[in-house]
This record gives sequence, C-alpha cells and structure tokens, in this order.
Amino acid sequence: MSTAAVGARPGAVLADVLPATTLSRSVARDVALVLGGAALTGIAAQLAVQPPGFPVPVTGQTFAALLVGAGLGAQRALLSLGLYLVAGVAGVPWFAQGGHGAGMPAFGYVVGMLLAAVVVGALARRGGDRSVLRTAGTMAVGTAIIYAVGVPYLAVAADLSAGEAVTKGLVPYLFGDALKAALAMAALPTAWSLVHRRP
Repeated sequence: MSTAAVGARPGAVLADVLPATTLSRSVARDVALVLGGAALTGIAAQLAVQPPGFPVPVTGQTFAALLVGAGLGAQRALLSLGLYLVAGVAGVPWFAQGGHGAGMPAFGYVVGMLLAAVVVGALARRGGDRSVLRTAGTMAVGTAIIYAVGVPYLAVAADLSAGEAVTKGLVPYLFGDALKAALAMAALPTAWSLVHRRP
C-alpha cells in the first residue's frame, strides 16, 4: 500500500503520511513529531506584537498550536502541547515574548491551546481538515476553546471584570484569528490534495 493511500484513508492525519516501516521507526517518527510540534509552537510564540494597553500579545502561537493539532492528531498533539506547557512552566522561556511560568495573565491561553490542539486533532481524524469549509469549522472550534479557557483565566489573573477580560483578551484578537484561520483553510486542504496526487 502506498503512503498516499495510507494518508488518504479515513481516520488519518497528515503525520500518518510520513513513512515508518517498523515499530522502532514509528516510535522515532512520533517522538520527532512531538518534539517538533512543541518547538514550532515555542518559535511561533516569539512572533509577537504587543498592542498598547492590552495584556495579551498577538502571536503566531495559537496558529502553530492548531496546526500541530490538525497535523499530528489528538494523541501526539496532547504530548506535544503538553511538553510545551510543562517545559514553559518549568522555566523554558518559550511562551509569548520569552515568557515562562504559570503566573502570567496569558497562561490560560496556553492551557486552552493544549485542549484546543487535542480537539482539533480529533476533528482532523474525522476529516475536519480536508476541505476549506471543514477546516474553517475546525479552526473556529479550536479558537473558541482557547478563548473559553484564556479569557476567564485572564479575568482572575489580571483582576478584571468579565466584560473587561472580553474587551482586552478577546475582541482585539478576532481579526488576527480570522487571518490565521484563513491561512489554515488554504494550507491544510492543499496539503491533503498533494497527498492524494502522490503515486
């Protein structure tokens, strides 16, 4: 069976397209994917812009976390974003703008990214990343999960009212999230299209 056929079957994610002919190679591949997903998220978190007067920067972190979920599937995404979170809490300065630890107001968004990556990975296994419309829905669900955890955490950590937390921790970022979703809507179905064309 060809790699393209394996990747094209229902229940597969893009990472399943990568060849692994033996169990040891499969384990090595999965370890590399988990480490790579954590590193990608950490690097993307450094692509940040801090809007004046707002406690949470605009970063590439959420985009990377959702791509890790879609590309790796729920289990690998859980390990990858779990590693990202635990290492950041332990002191690795790879949260947004070189941050680390659980005390920063934006930490709830990191927890939300972990949960979102798992859900997005599960949706991708059900074909949620194979067409533009499905990808849009998948990214919307993932983004909603990030905000559902991040905004309440921000309210508590920064001593804001619910309305202030929404105003400062959600509204300013919706346009950027729409752009990230549009990128995913182009990238993921295109990647699957290339997989289907491979011999």
